[in-house]
Amino acid sequence: MNRRIAMLVFGCALAAGTHAAPLEGSPAAGCEADRARLLALGEDAFDQDMSGGWRALAAKPGCKLAAADLLRDYRQANGNEAGILYWHEAQLRAMAGQSEAAIGLMERSRQPAENDKAGWNPYVDASIAFLRKDRAALDKARKDLAAVPYPNNPDMPPLKDGVVDLPMKGGKTMKMRWPPNIDVVDGFITCFDKSYEDAYASACRPPAP
Repeated sequence: MNRRIAMLVFGCALAAGTHAAPLEGSPAAGCEADRARLLALGEDAFDQDMSGGWRALAAKPGCKLAAADLLRDYRQANGNEAGILYWHEAQLRAMAGQSEAAIGLMERSRQPAENDKAGWNPYVDASIAFLRKDRAALDKARKDLAAVPYPNNPDMPPLKDGVVDLPMKGGKTMKMRWPPNIDVVDGFITCFDKSYEDAYASACRPPAP
């Protein structure tokens, strides 16, 4: 199948109005990073390297806000307005308890409606509803997400029992529920009274397919 088409549909899974305010002072102890090198990386190396880029900093205990600031600074230094960069900064701020800043950043990650083929915007709605602890809005967003139709495209892998084998690099595949992120939203519902970080964790989601 055409991997490029699949990635156009699933891209945001693989991953308003206000910027988060810069945090003053130096990074917390243990959260220092080679900023010049990191800010000079291409977007894929900075954002999609699972063991590098901003993720290496975020993985250190107590460094989520430092990683969020790094994402903000990367966007500003490179003039990069990619929605996924806003999204990842938002997630880090949400995990650190900066819910209002996170909501503003999440709003900036929205896709034009005509380009949203995989339910990204309903996922954004669900995430914001969770942060606001608005159960009715969360339930509605979950319903909207579940209603997203699977693409009628012969180049897409077949959908079987709500699961698709998504092509990855190196000829590998990854099983993913359709629509993307429906398992995350189910986790928000299951663990509605928990923090964003706890509710986002796999322990709150349905078992992996």
